[in-house]
Amino acid sequence: MSSIFDCGDESQLLAGMRHARQAISRGELIVIPTDTVYGVAADAFSPTAVQRLLDAKGRGRDQPPPVLIGSPETLVALAESVPEPVQRLIDAFWPGGLTIVLPAQPSLVWDLGETKGTVAVRMPEGRVALELLAETGPLAVSSANLTGHPAAVSAAEAEQMLGDSVAVYLDGGPSGEGVASTIIDATSLVTRGGEADAPQVRILRQGAVSRAQLEEILGDLLEPESAPEPEADGDS
Repeated sequence: MSSIFDCGDESQLLAGMRHARQAISRGELIVIPTDTVYGVAADAFSPTAVQRLLDAKGRGRDQPPPVLIGSPETLVALAESVPEPVQRLIDAFWPGGLTIVLPAQPSLVWDLGETKGTVAVRMPEGRVALELLAETGPLAVSSANLTGHPAAVSAAEAEQMLGDSVAVYLDGGPSGEGVASTIIDATSLVTRGGEADAPQVRILRQGAVSRAQLEEILGDLLEPESAPEPEADGDS
């Protein structure tokens, strides 16, 4: 039986955070409010928990979840390197609605699915998410919905779709504007021997951060617009 906690009530918030931490430590799933949409979260370093997340959403290993972190400094431990243009993006948009894909640290012992050696990382905004991440460490988080359905913008919507597959629901009220994060691929900025093409950042999914905002920071490093990028749908 799932537990639901109203994070607008301080006593319920404290109890909910405690139950959420305990659920994560047991390899169970929780639902949390973020500044974009509601997310379903699991311990990023527990392959069993990550698989449970994929199963709950009806996703395969070919759709690995992004990782949410509680501070920009944590990215150094997860990514092979943090190029200077990526640092500028972090300074401009974190915490916020930008997910950045980089080559993962080869030493990491985890299994998020078929990531092809990369990791997609975001630092969200909002008290509940950040306080929880400060205590649990990195969490694998995807939008709290069944694959193919709209992302949940409330705990009630998330519960309607995910039910008892989630142990704890933290209800933080309606989420932001209900727009998922923008996802960019910055892997080409990490120097790799033998690559001839000029490095460029590619928008994988348009969302909370616009192309114009990215262009203001990256300039010519942002890949020119060709076909429309997919609208935000899926991950938080």
